[in-house]
Amino acid sequence: MTKVRQSRHSLPARLRDLARTFPDRVALREKEYGLWQEITYEGYWQGVAATGMALHELGIQPGDHVAIHSENRVAWVWTDLGAQGIHAASVGLYPTNPAAEVEYLLDNSESKVLIAEDQEQVDKALAVADRLPLLKHIVYVEPRGVRGYDDPRLVSWDDFLELGRKALEAAPNAFDELVDTIDREATACLVYTSGTTGPPKGAMLSHRNIMWAQERVTLTLDAGEIPERVELLSYLPLCHVFEKLFTLQLGLEVGATVSFAESIDTVTHDLTEIQPTFFAAPPRIWEKMQAGVMVRMSDASPIKRWIFGLCLRAGQWNADRILTRGRRGWLGDLVYAAGWVLIYRSLQRKLGLRQSIYALSGAAPIASEVLKFFMALGVPVYEGYGMTENTAFATCNRPDSIRLGTVGTANPDAKIRIADDGEILVRHEGVFKGYFRDPAATATTIDEDGWLHTGDVGVWDGEYLRIVDRKKDIVITSGGKNVSPSEIENKLKFSPYVKEAVVVGDGRKFISALIGIELETVSHWATQRGLAFTTYRDLSEKKETVNLIQAEVDRVNGELARVEQIKRFRLMPKELDHEEGELTATQKVKRRHVEDLFRDLIEGLYQ
Repeated sequence: MTKVRQSRHSLPARLRDLARTFPDRVALREKEYGLWQEITYEGYWQGVAATGMALHELGIQPGDHVAIHSENRVAWVWTDLGAQGIHAASVGLYPTNPAAEVEYLLDNSESKVLIAEDQEQVDKALAVADRLPLLKHIVYVEPRGVRGYDDPRLVSWDDFLELGRKALEAAPNAFDELVDTIDREATACLVYTSGTTGPPKGAMLSHRNIMWAQERVTLTLDAGEIPERVELLSYLPLCHVFEKLFTLQLGLEVGATVSFAESIDTVTHDLTEIQPTFFAAPPRIWEKMQAGVMVRMSDASPIKRWIFGLCLRAGQWNADRILTRGRRGWLGDLVYAAGWVLIYRSLQRKLGLRQSIYALSGAAPIASEVLKFFMALGVPVYEGYGMTENTAFATCNRPDSIRLGTVGTANPDAKIRIADDGEILVRHEGVFKGYFRDPAATATTIDEDGWLHTGDVGVWDGEYLRIVDRKKDIVITSGGKNVSPSEIENKLKFSPYVKEAVVVGDGRKFISALIGIELETVSHWATQRGLAFTTYRDLSEKKETVNLIQAEVDRVNGELARVEQIKRFRLMPKELDHEEGELTATQKVKRRHVEDLFRDLIEGLYQ
């Protein structure tokens, strides 16, 4: 990779260096009317500078907060870096946040300006704005449906940018000078936690936290020689630390071209177009991709199904050789070459991972079977571990160091230890400053020696870290046996027919589960068999569907110790939904809420 002048005190400074070194390199792509529109690094920098100065003209001062309520797009990153450049901090809201959560997040963060993507997000803000005295301006990016609104707080994106450009014309060096004087200890962004057990908390990440993690991200990936041009696809919400790590930190570290997916629904198509160099996804995406391959193969001709099955078994044999010996060996290379001609090359291209030199699973636990499936196809997916409070930087598996079922070894300069009660503790310079307006929660999360208490329980497997579960989620049966729900749930979700699984049994004699079917694959299965149904609930209540899931439960039970086996289960009558409070914005199950919602079903399991 071509060397670039290194500015290590902030992301805006790093962007400025890239703009000066590679002004004509494509930095960002965004689709408009189905066509990719490109922005160079010089255009990226100029857009960030104009956005930063526009915020300054609207009265944003050092230490203030600017909220962004939008899908991933150019305006998102311009606002994020523009706010950082004028010594303010960004606050990301999930596009799916309903009005009540918008009110909470804007109020808790004390945001003074909101960048709202479109009419939907503007309407949410206006519905609660009168209860937010600190919110002075709402800048809307998409004018459709908003032009006729009569509210003095509303500002169009075009007028907003023009405000910044005029400020730059009057003082061309103003933004540069502000970037030069950024305090590394100041808060760069507030990243709100998922809120699985209570209201979300705003984790304050400093410029030092972000840049320290960014310097080490390529060392962590350990992906060999990074090519001159790196392609990234941005599709997970940018308000999540996991996506920030890739779109902003890795993107600016290696001078990548970042393409913004049109939506989460177009990711499969966008992947095949972009073929990213690095690709990161939570388990749900990998599970869905694996299920999609299996469904397509089930519809293929008998000869194609036979070839796929043969190549999959050969690939898993090769995966075992890599896991035990560290390499395939000459015989394994021959087997892989044959599979490459027959199936692997085509599948990798269709998955959009043909050019990937490193694929990562993070943000939640994933079943080892899913990882082994992709490894068998020649696309190893490496599981890692991090969280908002440590800038997503803790441990990772690497190409030359893999152990399935673990989250890998400690990342460079990260210290990991396990407390007497099994809790994982992390200490490094990426550990966050604390929770905004919540010193009590901060004090219980970071101890006086600087160790971050993660809330996760883990054990060492040699030098590899194995996550047992969230400390608060461990199930203790009436017989006193400790059971990890997430391990059982992940094994269930390996099935293409299972979307959600919630294991219950705390204080009970045995383990049971609530299971949500994967509507797309189960409906496909039902259609193939001529099984008529009308709704999700109707399909879930069919005895044939129950029998289908029973077979999947039996498969999982065969891999579990007796105390962990699922004795009974019920299919949930509805899909879990974020807006109804059953899922977090990151699609994590709010376990306690779900247990309350389906309490009658759970009680029925133990009668």
